Amino acid sequence: MGFAARVREVTRSDHAAAQGMAYFDALLGGRLDRPGYTALTAQLFFVYETLEEAAGEMRADPVAGAFVADELARLPALVADLTHLVGADWPARVSASRPTSEYRARLREVAFTWPAGFVAHHYTRYLGDLSGGQVMRRALQREYGLEGPGTLFYEFPGVEPRAFKQRYRHLLDTAPWDAVEQDRFLDEVSLAYRLNTAMLDDLGKVVA
Repeated sequence: MGFAARVREVTRSDHAAAQGMAYFDALLGGRLDRPGYTALTAQLFFVYETLEEAAGEMRADPVAGAFVADELARLPALVADLTHLVGADWPARVSASRPTSEYRARLREVAFTWPAGFVAHHYTRYLGDLSGGQVMRRALQREYGLEGPGTLFYEFPGVEPRAFKQRYRHLLDTAPWDAVEQDRFLDEVSLAYRLNTAMLDDLGKVVA
């Protein structure tokens, strides 16, 4: 089993837990109002603001730098979405929740100085978004009539998902990490999933 396949196998239950959150069920089922959907976009902005700042720091790293892909950058799309959903004054009207702040704190702790830690969080967010983005975009169009601005986060122009994910898995398989570092990476991926789940669980408080 290659390392990429091992990552998928070891984190399968973490991934399933994140997908099964009440918030996502309500979102995909059309049971949230516009502010309920917008809340997710706002929290994602704060996560990606930190993660993409870390990507700038890791770009020159001989291993982690290979994972940095400008075509995946989500921050411009999130800014455009929030401007559409909230208004031009959105920076003054949104704030990070407690779980999101804890998520950002962990990114600050590991993603700027530990290459494998950066990749662990990069993998958890971007490959998840790339895999689920089209499903989310179609659901938002179907259930909320949102298309274009407001859903740009889920669009990846110029990216062919299958080819990109194959390249990404090759990078994981060939990363020069010993067994100890691979185990640390797996632990950090699991933590990243838990941090995401906590953020979604907090958002789920609006679900009746």
